[in-house]
Amino acid sequence: MSKNYVVGFPRIGEQRELKKALESYWAKNSTFSDVEDIAKDLRTRHWKYQQNAGIDFISSNDFSLYDNMLDTIVMLNSIPQRFIGLEDEELYFSMARGNKSAVAMEMTKWFNTNYHYIVPELSPNDEYKLNSSKIINEYKEAKELGIKTKINLIGPITFLGLSKRVDRGDCYTLLYKILPIYEELLEEISKLDDDIVVQIDEPIFVKDNETKILSLIKPTYDKLANISSNLKIIVSTYFEHSKEATKVFVHTPIWGLGLDFLYGDENINSLEIIANSDKVLVAGVVDGRNIWKNNIIKTVELLEDISKVVGKDNIIVSSSCSLLHAPFTLKYEEKMAQDIKSWLSYAVEKLDEISLASEIFFNGIDSLDSAQKEMLESNKNSNLNRENSSLIHNQEVQDRVKNFSKLQRDEKFEDRIKIQREELGYQDLATTTIGSFPQTPEVREARRDFKKGELSKDEYETQMKKYIDDCVAFQEECGIEILVHGEPERNDMVEYFGEQLDGFGFSQNGWVQSYGSRCVKPPFIYGDISRPKSMTVYWIGYAQSKTDKIMKGMLTGPVTILNWSFVRDDKARADVSKQIAIALSDEIDDLQNAGIKIIQVDEAAFKEGYPLRAEKIKIYEKWALRDFKISVSSAKINTQIHTHMCYSEFNDIIDTIEAMDADVISIETSRSGNELLKIFKESGYKQEVGPGVYDIHSPRVPSVDEMVIQIRLLLEVLPKEQLWINPDCGLKTRKWEEVKLSLKNMVEAVKIIREELKA
Repeated sequence: MSKNYVVGFPRIGEQRELKKALESYWAKNSTFSDVEDIAKDLRTRHWKYQQNAGIDFISSNDFSLYDNMLDTIVMLNSIPQRFIGLEDEELYFSMARGNKSAVAMEMTKWFNTNYHYIVPELSPNDEYKLNSSKIINEYKEAKELGIKTKINLIGPITFLGLSKRVDRGDCYTLLYKILPIYEELLEEISKLDDDIVVQIDEPIFVKDNETKILSLIKPTYDKLANISSNLKIIVSTYFEHSKEATKVFVHTPIWGLGLDFLYGDENINSLEIIANSDKVLVAGVVDGRNIWKNNIIKTVELLEDISKVVGKDNIIVSSSCSLLHAPFTLKYEEKMAQDIKSWLSYAVEKLDEISLASEIFFNGIDSLDSAQKEMLESNKNSNLNRENSSLIHNQEVQDRVKNFSKLQRDEKFEDRIKIQREELGYQDLATTTIGSFPQTPEVREARRDFKKGELSKDEYETQMKKYIDDCVAFQEECGIEILVHGEPERNDMVEYFGEQLDGFGFSQNGWVQSYGSRCVKPPFIYGDISRPKSMTVYWIGYAQSKTDKIMKGMLTGPVTILNWSFVRDDKARADVSKQIAIALSDEIDDLQNAGIKIIQVDEAAFKEGYPLRAEKIKIYEKWALRDFKISVSSAKINTQIHTHMCYSEFNDIIDTIEAMDADVISIETSRSGNELLKIFKESGYKQEVGPGVYDIHSPRVPSVDEMVIQIRLLLEVLPKEQLWINPDCGLKTRKWEEVKLSLKNMVEAVKIIREELKA
């Protein structure tokens, strides 16, 4: 019998049902019971999809109403002090989104993905206690449907490794406090069935870890894997190799190890260690992070290579990671060109690939039924068609990239900033926003109707211009000093540009969860990239014509476009990024020639693209830095270049950020306090900085007094001449009533501070 496994499955729903349910509840248009009903229906459908595909190991507790790390916080009762007294869904969503009296918990990226998790806030005074209801109930829910699941948990060492302590202490020293809760949980789980598989995710071990962290493995898993003889513990890692940890895990009583052989190909060097143990190997060989159709024959060849060291009887065929990072299903992609669609595979389609690869690996091609043989033949033809397609290769682009010589701006920052401040005339503590303004239902409807052909181009442009007019008028009335046009014409900060670049493809329903109810629909890069015409000049130029104030041009940077797209796997990422950078350099030249004096090139995903292993970082930094500098290389001395980065730890890359040589960088500090900003001071950072003074991911409107305090704190770190004042991110997801009040309060706070500074 074939043995196959899925690390985890998307939970947002095939048509974003969970997103819609949550947002309806938050808007007070439905009850929490309605959310629970939809969530239960989704879990049922998701389990059935996997069961019908022939998946042997299906997960429960991979589903979440917001985030699995947040669920683990609730499971441990690790509740920050400011939320004590709240209960149930009010507590849960307040921690994620904030409320009128408490700011939300910090978010950051899950390793090197675009998924955000809630960062646990720990204190040595925390009193942990088990809340297992979600985990137990979901297992029973699946069992009532006739589906016996493995139970997914975030491991205790990873939980601590991704947390922060409010007293700045070492989170790992709290292991002795949370480990008993995990033991109690596993004891409860052991009573659910005769034998149960528990997947404990420990991806922290794909990073470089000190010996003292690796030393936590054996005492932790000697305890957890000995709770009950009917528990089979699989420790799962993904996104990179975990060879140091594997050497330790094989000497614990766990049942199996899940390793990623696609993004952690060095795991192949751990096979001998596993073969000499009694551990089952869950082999991640079907890509859970990308959308390209798996090459089944090559996958089986990889499995055969693995089985030369680890016997087939000890191998389970798996996705490389959770399918959470892939769109749900190709079923609704009705407009995509058929040849391009045939190259793709979303989460549901990957289930069939896992099932087919495992069937061939364990039982041979002759065991396939007619439907499976047809699927295999289709797989071969699709991969061959893609390899030879004329859509992929553009010699003109390749030649331009090869001969491109303008690799950076000509002038030094110190020379540029003098001219910019003189010509642009902005004050210290200049106010601006990050770019986008609320995408109202009317804007979304107009864009949708235009795409469907139900709204003429003239009607569409009239509506977008009306939005821009209102946006500009509000900013002028409010007193914002450097304006933006609000981006009503943009569906997404990456997809919008991808739609105007050759070599990109798009989906109707390729939604992927970013955080909570927030979903993105990444474009995919299948061929060589070029820019047929200007992408933003029309709309930015119109907005500039409506005001005497400076209108900031808005672009997404090459590294972020790359990292937030599904990237072709037949070309090095560095080569793809350079093609994008050259296209953006042309766009910047067009914007400045159209009279746009400030251009923001967002690199929100610059940090998340970093390799998880130190030995690979220099290579990434070299080409990522190269491509940002190429993209802005056409900027004249008096064109001010801004960039924006969000939800990143910068202490280890501050030198690289400085080397990017942007004139102004805006960053998130509202949830993380001024710790992030201090890094810029300590490094002697010369360029100007716009630290976010309030959190846009929460509906909460900060008061004037709060922002006055925040700006005072900023001034304790950097001088007024170096500071800009802005929200911490774009305002696209917020409502107008929140935005207007927040920005008016921000401007008023700046006025108060400027008066204080005069005194």
